[in-house]
Amino acid sequence: PMDVAGRAPRLRAAVAEGADSLLVTNLVNIRWLTGFTGSAGRLLVLPDSMLLVVDGRYGDQATQQLAAAGVEADVRIGLTAASQYEHLGAACPGLRLGFEAEQVTVAEHRDMVATWFPLVAGLVPTDGLVEQLRVAKDDGEVARIEAAAAIASAALDQLRQRLLDEPTEAEFGLELDMQMRRLGATGPSFETIVASGPNGAKPHHRPGGRRIVAGDLVVLDFGAKVDGYCSDMTRTVVVGSPSLTQQRMLDVVTAAQAAGVAAVREGASCRAVDAACRDIIVAAGWGDAFSHGTGHGVGLEIHEDPRVSFSVDEAATLADRSVVTVEPGVYLPEHGGVRIEDSLLVTPAGSRCLTHAPKDPAWPSRPTT
Repeated sequence: PMDVAGRAPRLRAAVAEGADSLLVTNLVNIRWLTGFTGSAGRLLVLPDSMLLVVDGRYGDQATQQLAAAGVEADVRIGLTAASQYEHLGAACPGLRLGFEAEQVTVAEHRDMVATWFPLVAGLVPTDGLVEQLRVAKDDGEVARIEAAAAIASAALDQLRQRLLDEPTEAEFGLELDMQMRRLGATGPSFETIVASGPNGAKPHHRPGGRRIVAGDLVVLDFGAKVDGYCSDMTRTVVVGSPSLTQQRMLDVVTAAQAAGVAAVREGASCRAVDAACRDIIVAAGWGDAFSHGTGHGVGLEIHEDPRVSFSVDEAATLADRSVVTVEPGVYLPEHGGVRIEDSLLVTPAGSRCLTHAPKDPAWPSRPTT
């Protein structure tokens, strides 16, 4: 189980530094705070209570999901946006009301000031209050991410021989998605990447009609979703025998990824983890071919805080119990691409790997009878 009911008190402590209450409009944040999974809703976190306003589709669902999560909140229905904001505005007169600045448009802010919250003591923009609390995962969250990772690994294990049958990228991606569903996932955690041959040099290539053939490096970047939580993993396999350059690419990225994993621990600089990977690739002469950051957080979203990159603030560090990826890559259009990625639970002593599929690039080879 997850301690969903314990999250709002932690948020209130963060809100109290600048406001008296917080209007949460990011649906992922609402889910994290309450357990509600609907596609529309607004949550008002007050000093001693919470108010969740939903439309007519979600009244019963919201009540049932909050009860199942052990969360106490008043659930009200508003059939229109105006009626929903009437409920919210009436609940916070005289309070300094925080709002999620990244979620509110200029037009919405205008209406908040002029119409929706005329009685509040002030509107206070906030930045990432809930997102920062989501960084450190509780045991239930880690269990869900690890279960999703296990499903993804099992799906690849069961389908790996298909890579030798010359499927198209799109065919193999679809089979991988369906197999994850058969094994218990609610779906893929993002659009599955199957990038073969020259397409592997495009880090976020979308699977297409190209057939996977002998001599290809195949980049497989995919994940499963379990109870809303995502897994993320990349493996690069070679069909047949690699060329000398392809083998060197595999060796360099394998060494870079291992160095990055070794650098992950509580308090480690996000820039330093990126540098641990990047320095090895630069030394190999391929610095320009590593065109993205080293990693990112994983949880209810496939990309969330923290970011592990050369471009983040120098003070950014890894928190205990955060889940981050380490995924260096080398992309050479004439040879293909190589990326290797694991999702890691950060600990004071280092990290615990949550993704366990083999990294052997010859893994798809048919077993001997």
